[in-house]
Amino acid sequence: MPVWDDLVGQERVAAQLDAAARDADALVTATAAGEPVADASKMTHAWLFTGPPGSGRATAARAFAAALQCVSPDRALGGAPGCGFCDGCHTSLVGTHADVEVVRTDMLSIGVKETRELVRRAQLSPAGGRWQVIVLEDADRLTEGAGNVLLKAVEEPAPRTVWLLCAPSLEDVLPTIRSRCRHLTLRTPSVQAVADLLIRRDGIEPEVARTAARATQGHIDRARRLATDERARARRAAVLKLPMRVEEIGGCLRAAQELIDAAAEDAKQVAEEIDTKETEELKAALGAAQGGRMPRGTAGVMKELEDKQKRRRTRTQRDSLDLALVDLTAFYRDVLALQLGSQVALANTEVRDALDRIALGTSPETTLRRIESIAACRTALDRNVAPLLAVEAMAVSLRRAR
Repeated sequence: MPVWDDLVGQERVAAQLDAAARDADALVTATAAGEPVADASKMTHAWLFTGPPGSGRATAARAFAAALQCVSPDRALGGAPGCGFCDGCHTSLVGTHADVEVVRTDMLSIGVKETRELVRRAQLSPAGGRWQVIVLEDADRLTEGAGNVLLKAVEEPAPRTVWLLCAPSLEDVLPTIRSRCRHLTLRTPSVQAVADLLIRRDGIEPEVARTAARATQGHIDRARRLATDERARARRAAVLKLPMRVEEIGGCLRAAQELIDAAAEDAKQVAEEIDTKETEELKAALGAAQGGRMPRGTAGVMKELEDKQKRRRTRTQRDSLDLALVDLTAFYRDVLALQLGSQVALANTEVRDALDRIALGTSPETTLRRIESIAACRTALDRNVAPLLAVEAMAVSLRRAR
């Protein structure tokens, strides 16, 4: 199966990447044979993948990385790189290829220290593959200092190094960096395309797959999680009850607290799964004595790990809370569609009674104000406003907009 098959609804992007992979393959083959390269400019050494959440930016970048490392013998017979079966493709896709570095962060940002290490690696020649590929899945989380560090490497890359940056939009990346990248825009895939992927690749029952794809409006990762995780379905069901609970102040405050508690529980679960293992592994690496006593001089290293874990819990909580707000926005978007008589398919058909009740009892202007309140809450959270205060303010605004 070619590496492009997982690019759901991205036929145009897949065609561009396939052509670029062919050019890159021809360039490496000609260079290895000592032959003159007719048009080396066809190969771009820095790429920027943008698109809405769930569109598959990171999937496209990893697929391109696999195609660049493809060693299928069919290439000599005119076959396209990116077969999906050879050692180069397989190891790139599963994350074990020595010359493909995939960088994703579970922190709030990517700092200068981590970026300098990436730049150092990017200067190395491929250890065994055809290219040295750096996939930066969260380029939008680079601090300004980290972006300036990255700029020089993107501006003057090593001859066999390729940077693949992913971000939601062009505005999320420094202008000096994006101006030096070839830009590809991905779109939100259709609900049916996402459902077909869940059925084909994950073996999910067709009805469950269609329900999850419709509920998430084409967000691939969220659809997969909703279809396979009972806890995710329970949390979403709780969020969709919130619009019916904001008719009085007490209900607003209780609903806000429950949203915060649910996000904190998500962060706690991630911490329980990861933090303990990380801590024990670090203690073993530092030579902890029997009973857990640490060697002298290791307190600073342990403190650094604790700070990292604390930042990860903060981001996990924010991401979980933001996901709840996205679901809430989708609810009011359905209400607005009913009020305006739109033929757009509803995302939340399982709560159709609540949608009808609110649509009949309020005006489209009220619904728009409520959607704006949710957007304002998301902005406040992004600016580090205390989560409980931001969500309480949003809940009260939902009540007032009647």
